[in-house]
Amino acid sequence: MKINQSFKVNRPPAEVWALFQDIPTVATCMPGAQFTEDRGDGNYAGRVNIKLGPFGASFEGAARVVNDAATRSAHVEGQGLDRKGGSRSKLIMDYKVVQAGVGSRVDIEADVQLAGPIAQFGRTGVVTETANVLIGQFARNVEAKLSEGQPQSSTSHDNEAAASASSAAARPVQAANQVNAFRILWLVFVSSLRRLFGMQSRQGG
Repeated sequence: MKINQSFKVNRPPAEVWALFQDIPTVATCMPGAQFTEDRGDGNYAGRVNIKLGPFGASFEGAARVVNDAATRSAHVEGQGLDRKGGSRSKLIMDYKVVQAGVGSRVDIEADVQLAGPIAQFGRTGVVTETANVLIGQFARNVEAKLSEGQPQSSTSHDNEAAASASSAAARPVQAANQVNAFRILWLVFVSSLRRLFGMQSRQGG
């Protein structure tokens, strides 16, 4: 199953790339992900928890990341196993951080292979739609994380506003490890309706 996605972050490419080198921090930005071990030489272990309606799975797995700092790109290969449910997953992904105006765009090309009970969702397209939703949340969390610790104005009014904005920005990151299944399913439903009505509109035109 191929997934091609891009998202924008309102921060310079150098900052986005630097954050992506901090795998434990990146894991906090991905809903449902938990970093467990740095095995050295670009090898990492972690866990991903997902829930789609009555279906739930906790994938324990490992990934290898090969970075190319010159092009701000990386190649990732990983696999996971849900020991309780028997589902298995394999991921091959390439991403690149590029300049986009005053900010950055991250381009992702991924090949996801699923086996076991979770494979049924891949056939119905739910996994692809869920990935789109999670990537959008990931982008917001990355931007919020990069916004933490930015210089604040010396005036009390600006300091108060900045503190409020910083608190609001931090909240998505703090909640990143919790996947809201109902929200995901709703967004998947809305996305499906948009595609349906879009097709009908083009056919009618």
